[in-house]
Amino acid sequence: MDVLKAVIPAAGLGMRLLPVSKAVPKELLPLVDKPMLHYVVEEALDAGITQIVIVTSHGKDALADYFDPAPHLEKILEERGEASAAAAMRRMRTEAEFIFVRQHEQLGLGHAVYTTRHAVGDEPFAVMLPDDIIDAPTPVLGQLLATAQQYNGSVVAVEEVPPERISGYGVIDPEDISDGVYKVLDMVEKPSQQDAPSNLGIVGRYILTPEVFEALSRVKPGAKGELQLTDGIALLMEIQTVYARRFEGVRHDAGNPLGLIKASVSLALKRPELGPALKEWLRSKMEE
Repeated sequence: MDVLKAVIPAAGLGMRLLPVSKAVPKELLPLVDKPMLHYVVEEALDAGITQIVIVTSHGKDALADYFDPAPHLEKILEERGEASAAAAMRRMRTEAEFIFVRQHEQLGLGHAVYTTRHAVGDEPFAVMLPDDIIDAPTPVLGQLLATAQQYNGSVVAVEEVPPERISGYGVIDPEDISDGVYKVLDMVEKPSQQDAPSNLGIVGRYILTPEVFEALSRVKPGAKGELQLTDGIALLMEIQTVYARRFEGVRHDAGNPLGLIKASVSLALKRPELGPALKEWLRSKMEE
């Protein structure tokens, strides 16, 4: 099946990154020299998806401002010999088409996705959480797209989670289909170690069929009044098979201070113009 649109929920309050997220949307916090949102959009483009639907909220106009065309800045960067930075900006301007949808109340991830139903229409789409930064040889979204096309169904990304952290994830009950691909028999939101059906936790990449919108319309709010995306997917499973893909790559949770630092350092170490000097500095700090 063809997937042309990617939904990026970016309307949250960024509670784990306060106080800085009070003034700066967490999605614009930098990882080296680009905001985390930029990396996620690049992943979508690398997977062949160019229509980007971003869910925003009050006080987050800077998200749209960031993607405004700025050819004059590209020219300045090129004149200064910073061609790679200019190319990164130009790619957003020339390859991506942005649609911004306002979520007026923060009622959970399921509600954020549901607000995009008119922008997405009656077609399958991707969902990408912007604070899940995944460094992978093949874009994780591309890995999921290959699985969705092979099995013609919705796919969630999963990774193996240590037992002591399993209660922070939605966890699948898997049936092996092939290496790294599973049929989802059930999913449990934030189970205890004893109740977890597996060690495979759902992370922030999804390919979903449009029927999920009808399922989300039937989801009941949880204890905090929020609509969970996993609850909508569970209802979708009543009429369709949902699959899971254990992706290849390293995921960084950039939505908390330590994860943001780890992601930035890891990405910087891979940059030839930054990596050697950073590695030497880190070594010297460890020896102090």
